[in-house]
Amino acid sequence: MQKIHAAITAVGGYVPEYRLTNAELEKMMDTTDEWIQTRTGIKERRVLKGEGKGSSDMAVEAVKELIAKRGIDPKEIELVICATTTPDMQFPATANIICDKAGMTNAWGYDVGAACSGFIFALTVGAQFIETGKHKKVIVIGVDKMSSIMNYEDRTTAIIFGDGGGAVLLEPNYEGYGMIDSLQRTDGSGRIYLHQKAGGSVKPATVETVMNREHFVYQEGQHVFKFAVKNMAEVAAEIMVRNNLTAENVTWLVPHQANMRIINATAERMNLPPEKVMVNIMKYGNTTNGTLPLCLWEWEDKMHKGDNIVLAAFGGGFTWGATYLKWAYDTPKK
Repeated sequence: MQKIHAAITAVGGYVPEYRLTNAELEKMMDTTDEWIQTRTGIKERRVLKGEGKGSSDMAVEAVKELIAKRGIDPKEIELVICATTTPDMQFPATANIICDKAGMTNAWGYDVGAACSGFIFALTVGAQFIETGKHKKVIVIGVDKMSSIMNYEDRTTAIIFGDGGGAVLLEPNYEGYGMIDSLQRTDGSGRIYLHQKAGGSVKPATVETVMNREHFVYQEGQHVFKFAVKNMAEVAAEIMVRNNLTAENVTWLVPHQANMRIINATAERMNLPPEKVMVNIMKYGNTTNGTLPLCLWEWEDKMHKGDNIVLAAFGGGFTWGATYLKWAYDTPKK
């Protein structure tokens, strides 16, 4: 019996039209364009505007693009896994809302919460349903409306995050292309350095928590940076060793777009030159669960069948991981 690999067969992405530039942030808080770019590499980020708009609305646009590219009916999708830190609401799952809005009426779905590592975690889980033969078409989404939990008076967080997301379709492959290996790690002791203080069952929302701005992202940047630099780089290097990969035969590194210095440290640990590293942080910022699929979306026409791709991410909690896959298709020429 041939081994089944879970291969990405189509990619979709979406970013909002509105650009929040560093120049605008200079008017909102004590910061400068130079300060932001030096520490993060970010020039602007996208923000979703409009009453009643949430993460599902961005995800639906990505899913619609993906389905159109693949030329399939939404009703063919069997499972949708949505990695998000900013669900539309506490319940139902944003995945369920996306299925309804995109017409995927035969699919079941659920959300994965692993902060910025969520897309890698969800991709690993989604692959299992393909590899076991349980499903033939699985969509994995990474999306976040980070502006909904940003304190735009806090320059340590507001300069970093943006809105956006992407989606990939997983299907069976019998030629050896697709997901080859993955590694996931967690360390819950890191939660004290990066979290949202209120809104959960430990500290439900009250007038006091709202007035104290406890529903925004809280981060102790130096602790997070040190842990991220070490662990995202190490897990990417580990997956290379496990699969006999070298700097020469890795075609692309797809790193989480958290900070330019973290991206550079990961690439250096893998001995990869800049031209093999996907980077769009300068125009989108950190879209949390959205960064990896947005990179795949933007670089889709530059990847070719058989390319060795390494994805690496690090998130609050702490969570981190890496995935190795062999790209399964050439993008048709337009």
